[in-house]
Amino acid sequence: MSGLIGKKIGMTSIFDENGKNIPCTVIEAGPCVVTQVRTDEVDGYSALQLGFDDKAEKRASKAANGHFKKAGTSPKYKVIEFQGFEKEYKLGDSITVDHFEEGEFVDVAGTSKGKGFQGVVKRHGFAGVGQATHGQHNRLRAPGSIGAASYPARVFKGMRMAGRMGGDKVKVQNLRVLKVVPEKNLIVVKGCVPGHKNAYVIVQK
Repeated sequence: MSGLIGKKIGMTSIFDENGKNIPCTVIEAGPCVVTQVRTDEVDGYSALQLGFDDKAEKRASKAANGHFKKAGTSPKYKVIEFQGFEKEYKLGDSITVDHFEEGEFVDVAGTSKGKGFQGVVKRHGFAGVGQATHGQHNRLRAPGSIGAASYPARVFKGMRMAGRMGGDKVKVQNLRVLKVVPEKNLIVVKGCVPGHKNAYVIVQK
């Protein structure tokens, strides 16, 4: 799917024509520079490698600097490959937020916020023990029995228990584009997208 690399600016809300307040996310999408063109003859598949967000040359390796100089651009922090562009682009071309139109639907992928080590109530939605009677003490959010005994004498893989939560790659599908602001490289999509403020996201058509 074709798309752009962007940065999550934050959330807000806007009113539609019926006066309904719609929660939405503002994303700075592009401009992205074509840093490499993959072809069937050379690479076995066709795709465009896009770079986003300028980086100082001293912060990039010599190999990376050479790679971006071929495209005639400065080093980039984020580089992603996309397939399925209808229009043909050449090395060094810039793709802007005009790639999207108001009213169409997009998928947004990113890395969710890291929550650290969490218990089963927050991590998996367990109800906890429930009542505080019958001698329960400090066990309102405990996981309870996990079912293992002398057989199988181990915990099965995938058992829902406490552990590290968040920091996963998440894709939210079919978000409607409510507004496109070309002069500021912004798009506004309905609903929420994964990640913290200023986190990189991938917006796909």
